[in-house]
Amino acid sequence: MNLHEYQAKEVFRSFGIPVPAGQVAATPEEAAAAAQALGGALWVVKAQVHAGGRGKAGGVRLARDPEAVRAAASEMLGRRLVTKQTGAEGLPIGKVYVETGSEIAREIYLSLTLNRERGRIAIIASAAGGMDIEEVAAKTPEKILRADVHPAAGLQPYQCRRIGFGLGLEAGQIGEFQKILMALYRLYLERDASLLEVNPLIVTKDGRLLALDAKINIDANALFRQKEMAVYRDPDQEDPTEREASEHDLNYVSLDGDIACMVNGAGLAMATMDLIKLHGGAPANFLDVGGGATSERVSAAFRLILSNPKVRAILVNIFGGIVRCDLIAEGVIDAVRNVGVGVPVVVRLEGTNADRARDMLAQSGLAIMAATDLTDAAKKVIASAKGGKTA
Repeated sequence: MNLHEYQAKEVFRSFGIPVPAGQVAATPEEAAAAAQALGGALWVVKAQVHAGGRGKAGGVRLARDPEAVRAAASEMLGRRLVTKQTGAEGLPIGKVYVETGSEIAREIYLSLTLNRERGRIAIIASAAGGMDIEEVAAKTPEKILRADVHPAAGLQPYQCRRIGFGLGLEAGQIGEFQKILMALYRLYLERDASLLEVNPLIVTKDGRLLALDAKINIDANALFRQKEMAVYRDPDQEDPTEREASEHDLNYVSLDGDIACMVNGAGLAMATMDLIKLHGGAPANFLDVGGGATSERVSAAFRLILSNPKVRAILVNIFGGIVRCDLIAEGVIDAVRNVGVGVPVVVRLEGTNADRARDMLAQSGLAIMAATDLTDAAKKVIASAKGGKTA
């Protein structure tokens, strides 16, 4: 689950991480009032969306009087911001964050994430911070500093100092940097984060360190114990289909192809999509119905995948280990009859009660194609998509 910048900075403040003063606003009038309340002679108006690259897309504006703040907010609110991370459809701007301007001497990149290969939290930093950190990583990787934190020992002060000196911070700033990094590490653990990113962490002209931006991603699987983080969720920033899928306990991710996939198990789902690509097709989604799939959940899954107008065929690939294949067959039959499936459906079932499930499909009288194995299923669904109707 992602947090907006203004939410992330609230959390930063609670952990003692220094950030510039700012206020969130939902209307141009609130934005102008926020500027007046904050005081000063320079403000930054930032669109609040769950995507990076806002500055290059016009989602970050400088303003030198409250009327300019009002105008910038008016241009952003109610519109969709398109960045390199959003896709062509963009994300809706429901709020802006008005922040006091900062005098920047240097920009530093700093993040914490999980190094899955080593099973340790990785600290990544670079003196070449700012909007183009991806380009820095691609073209000059030697400018990237990193340290992995041993889970038994935790983050050590010497690691903070080593990174700080590697970033070229002055001796008087090392202690401040250490406090910030230790606080970020504590936040990462206590809030079940999957990513913390400060881009940039700035050095002001008077030598102070400030988190000028803040990104927090929380592990969605930990939200049951992170109630205070769960309230930050913004459904308007989520894919509507993915949001509906979560309400049915379905794992769904939209893709760009035209062959919808309904599979049980994430590994089998990935293999199914790989095989579709191998034989010249393009998956329209990742959809894992889970090990405890019911006929009702299967019907809900059909409705979800058919809400995508690009879908031209559906592949159902179920291995009945925990879930029984006959229950899946029942759900497929009910969905085809009741949901109004207007595209070809190819079904491959193996495992518990698979023979009975195949008999159910054959006797249903519906236009459901059975597949003998996964390769056969992939070839049949690709051929069907090429000659099938649009959903």
